[in-house]
Amino acid sequence: MTRVRVDLFVSLDGYTTADPTPDAPMGPDWGRLTAAYSATRTFRVKVFGDTSGEGTSGVDDRYASAFFEGIGAEIMGAGMFGLHTFPDDQDWKGWWGDRPPFGTPVYVLTHTAPRPAIPMEGGTTFHFRDAAIEDVLAEATAASGGRDVRVGGGIGTAREFLRAGLVDDLHLMVAPIVLGRGTRFWDGLPELDRTHTVTTEVAESGTIHVRFTR
Repeated sequence: MTRVRVDLFVSLDGYTTADPTPDAPMGPDWGRLTAAYSATRTFRVKVFGDTSGEGTSGVDDRYASAFFEGIGAEIMGAGMFGLHTFPDDQDWKGWWGDRPPFGTPVYVLTHTAPRPAIPMEGGTTFHFRDAAIEDVLAEATAASGGRDVRVGGGIGTAREFLRAGLVDDLHLMVAPIVLGRGTRFWDGLPELDRTHTVTTEVAESGTIHVRFTR
């Protein structure tokens, strides 16, 4: 049965990164938030194609491996795709490179749709939709082949799906840092612990993996 999954990075004080720029499309604090994840062996293989065996193992790597397992379709916002970086360039294919690390249909939520689909190397095809999130989720579910649908972000898109009660599995990677700035994750998301079972696990890096499972 298809489940809707979200994986997010937050700080100890509940912030995600903000203020993206062309040079830092995920925001200036993204490196600090994702340091433990990007250091894992799985991340290096899946994202950079690094088969040298370098990278961390242990708890963080186990969650990184699970991140890539069982996904049949992805949903993301326009900012995560990179539409805001070069909004007037019709040839812009996003900032994920020629071989994005998805390998599935990816549905990009944007008010600039309709736009032609963009097939990429490795099985990723970007589709652009300007529709209710429930309708896009239904399309992604149909395309997933019975596997899960991941709502990849950014934070605004993830929070929209959470507020609508559409997320079955939320995984928060809580970095052991205090940002004091950015977008507050929990505002407007009360009582998720009443609808989902909560488990936690602390990794060797100090990252706290918090899972909310319906």
